[in-house]
Amino acid sequence: MNFLRRDGPAREQGLSRVAALLVAALVLTAIGGGIWWWQGRQQAAVRAASAYAASAAAALERGELPPGVDVEDRAAAQEALDRVLGGMGDLEHRVEVSEVVLEDGESSGRVVLTHAWRIQQDKDPWTYETTLPVERRGEDWQGLWSTPVVADGLETGERIRAVRLDPERADVLGDGDAPLVAMREVGRIGIDRSEVPDAAEAVRSAEQLAALVDIDADAYAARVEGAGAQAFVEAITYRVQAPELLVVEDEMTDIPGARVVGAELPLAPTSSFARPILGASGQATAEIIEKSEGRVRAGDLVGLSGLQATYDESLAGTPGYAIEAVDLDTEEVRRLREVAATDGTPLRTTLGEAHQSAAEAALEDVEPASAVVAIRPSDGHVLAAASGPGSKGYSTATLGQYAPGSTFKSVSALALLRAGLTERSVVDCPPTTVVDGRTFKNFDDYPPERLGRISLRTVVANSCNTGLMEQRGRLEAASLPDAAAALGLTAEPRLGVPAALGSVPAPGSDVETAASMIGQGKVLATPLGMATVAASLQRGAPVAPLLVRPDGPDGPPAAAPSPSLTEAEHTQMLDMLRAVVTEGGARFLADVPGEPVLAKTGTAEFGEASDDGSLETHAWMIGIQGDLAVAVFVERGSGGSSVAGPVLRDFLVRVADTT
Repeated sequence: MNFLRRDGPAREQGLSRVAALLVAALVLTAIGGGIWWWQGRQQAAVRAASAYAASAAAALERGELPPGVDVEDRAAAQEALDRVLGGMGDLEHRVEVSEVVLEDGESSGRVVLTHAWRIQQDKDPWTYETTLPVERRGEDWQGLWSTPVVADGLETGERIRAVRLDPERADVLGDGDAPLVAMREVGRIGIDRSEVPDAAEAVRSAEQLAALVDIDADAYAARVEGAGAQAFVEAITYRVQAPELLVVEDEMTDIPGARVVGAELPLAPTSSFARPILGASGQATAEIIEKSEGRVRAGDLVGLSGLQATYDESLAGTPGYAIEAVDLDTEEVRRLREVAATDGTPLRTTLGEAHQSAAEAALEDVEPASAVVAIRPSDGHVLAAASGPGSKGYSTATLGQYAPGSTFKSVSALALLRAGLTERSVVDCPPTTVVDGRTFKNFDDYPPERLGRISLRTVVANSCNTGLMEQRGRLEAASLPDAAAALGLTAEPRLGVPAALGSVPAPGSDVETAASMIGQGKVLATPLGMATVAASLQRGAPVAPLLVRPDGPDGPPAAAPSPSLTEAEHTQMLDMLRAVVTEGGARFLADVPGEPVLAKTGTAEFGEASDDGSLETHAWMIGIQGDLAVAVFVERGSGGSSVAGPVLRDFLVRVADTT
């Protein structure tokens, strides 16, 4: 083994290099340890600051002061924060830490907080950032509290509140976009508890007012007794022009606390105007609020029935909101944020105010359930769909299905034209006819001079039952259903509201065919359906009645086109219906002002026979005048011409006077 030895200067130089390396190694080791120590200390500070930031965010989310903030009296500071946040109610508030920044050697810093308030469920949350300065106190951290930490833009000495911005409720429009349901002035009659703070006196006033306006006194008195000291408890609402308002206002002057509060409500021209169809509006019920999933709140005005309920969401629009900063001393307001409301979208219907008013006036004194439906044949628009007071709120006009009686002879006549007859064809009209052992006759007052061999035109004009029944052999099983379809009676209604038109099943026997030809048996129709038949006859093609216009919100789609009547069919049908007025059972319509009137009377038996064998009867009438087709129905009436006829005449005359 060999060893190398270095003596003299070379050896000394080598030792110096080794020493230098050892010193360098020791220095680097010391520096590295310091760095590791410093990094550990910094990470601990960051962790502590982050933990404090998280606790501060959680506290603010609960509406509480962050822990360890620099306030002299924490309870007083919490009360102040409660005042600052009081206007936000129970709105959902989320707070998250978005950043923690340490400064000055980790002795101070700032926490950046992201706030998100859910003001309205259908809108994006109100989101913003605020900064909470923090300082280190030993191993703990402390926030430097100030009001601006609560909300972006909020200043010391202010509170915030959320304010709902209500949209304008849209109108329900009618023919020509004339307003039907619009905001109209009303007077709200009630007891103002601020004027009668004594509960016993308030109850006495409530009982007196209830007696005056004819409402349940016990129920109203209980509501008044349980109301707050500043509440106004409404008893009844009248339109400003209603005579009842003037009478009540004059007579309630001696009732302590009774007063009238002016307001506006979405109302039709009159309280009865198309009410089964347009419906009513009022304050939201608990059930409506619950089903709305946050869209509707207590006190909101909503549609309660009819079209106003069906299209409430589009009519009502969408509320907006504002966030306001309110000075705690002066109550001056600054707006921090605003999300505008979206006003409602008008609902466009086809109802004509003049036509609907005329229809309701014509039915005003009719006691049984009744209806008048008027359609414009050129476009199918329903101008009137009135149900009389005897319908008791039910839409007889669009939903009531009854045997149409002899008005259905307009369908049977078309079927016979298509089977080879013409209006000039001569047929037998005997006093009675027997079908499979069952005897049919004409109506009791049928003119005897119109019996015997007469034209189909005369059969229709005078409504000869037996004359039509004698021709039943010409018809196929599908003849009547096909003719009814050609006149729009059996189509699927696309009115835009719940509705029915008619049902004409294929007859299964000779007796059924005979009964169907005169609108009895299994044939059913609504007043809307028979008005559709009249409109289709005038137009010469199937008419699809429409009440909610398709260019309105969620309006029904346009009906598919259907084959028209031939020119010969169209001409002959109109001529036969005109003959009903010129020489038949509707001569009382001959002098109605305006264009010539075409018509068909109808009487339909229903129910159980009485002791003398007689049956109750529905009274029907359809009419055509220019671009107007009408059906009139009275649930109980002795005959179409005698009961429904005067209603039709009254309606046409009123329309002529107002259009």
